[in-house]
Amino acid sequence: MKKLVSVLIVLIAVAGILYAFKAHAAVQAQATAKTTPPPGVQIAQTLSMITGVAISPLLGVSAVGCYQYCKADTDEQKAKLPWFASPVFWVPAFLVLGLCFLKDTAGIALPTVAKKPLDAIETIEHKISGLVATGAFVPIMVNIIHEANSTGGQPTLSLSSLGLAAMDFHWLYDVLVTPVAMIAFFIVFLASNAINILILLSPFTTVDTALKTFRTTVLASVAGSAYINPWLGAAWALIILIISYFIAGWSFRLSHFGLVFIWEFFTLGKRRFKPDAKENNLFLGRKTQKVPTRTFGRLSRNEQGELVFNYHPWLVLPRRTLVLPAGNYETGRGLFYSEIIHVEGDSTRTVFLLPPQYRGHEEEIANIYHFTGTRDVGLRAAWAWFKSLFSTKPATA
Repeated sequence: MKKLVSVLIVLIAVAGILYAFKAHAAVQAQATAKTTPPPGVQIAQTLSMITGVAISPLLGVSAVGCYQYCKADTDEQKAKLPWFASPVFWVPAFLVLGLCFLKDTAGIALPTVAKKPLDAIETIEHKISGLVATGAFVPIMVNIIHEANSTGGQPTLSLSSLGLAAMDFHWLYDVLVTPVAMIAFFIVFLASNAINILILLSPFTTVDTALKTFRTTVLASVAGSAYINPWLGAAWALIILIISYFIAGWSFRLSHFGLVFIWEFFTLGKRRFKPDAKENNLFLGRKTQKVPTRTFGRLSRNEQGELVFNYHPWLVLPRRTLVLPAGNYETGRGLFYSEIIHVEGDSTRTVFLLPPQYRGHEEEIANIYHFTGTRDVGLRAAWAWFKSLFSTKPATA
């Protein structure tokens, strides 16, 4: 079924691109004759708009609002503008974006430890602005674009050939296009937010810069192609949407993973936290029996003594259960977060990732699930090994 959906999406994308370039000639001819744009232009404009804004919600919403405010000539027109077109919104928003720009440029000289809290704040801003834009900005812009392209006296859905030109199909546009636009926006936003999480989790400044450059380049390409030609912009936006669709699950899991880590770091939940005696929240550390990495769920032991991982796909779908194979498990003490590892001889394999609030509770987790013990992992293990090179203490027998 998933393969069939994928094939259909690709076919729709190809057909849409071919139709876009085929209709380009007709659009140019109508522009020369100073006629109103055909109904399809509003779909192209909507697709480019929601894709660009979804990549950087605060920047996109502020830019659109500033443009509409500057475009309004009279006080009456400005009074009818939506909330995001008010200077009260987009002036402070541009100031925030300016501070983020300074952080990413002048802040390159800062050490990673000092820069990460600022990246975390930017990630929170990105998530909040994206969720607000999904519900409050996209429906308004879809309606604005629709009305702007329907003022030429033409039937919006071009049904005059069916004798239905006199009928009002605005409700059909709202019912169909607005929800689709919101879903498309959210899918692209998930991919963009995943880049923010990768930036936050990356310990290397060079990787941060590369990811930010990539995101800015994609955003500029959407705006540039839409400016050159609405059909070209729509074709490129459609390609981005398709790619975002195929990685939506990965993006969602990574976004939730990052959100939990940010929340627990900022709220200092470790100081008030105590592990549950039966089951605890954690993330799957690697793909296991077709269950993808970073799936969020609860770990417990069943009556047979097996480790059982219960999870809900997309957090809201019906519960599923993953039974872990028997073996030697330990709790790993990491520098930033802890793990549950599977030990086979001298090799170890990460099975689960524990949220930051579990740091310092590794012994308790080992006792709750009857693990064989604890050990240092990751950077903490590397540091312990490095210190042992210069240790003068005699080895214990």
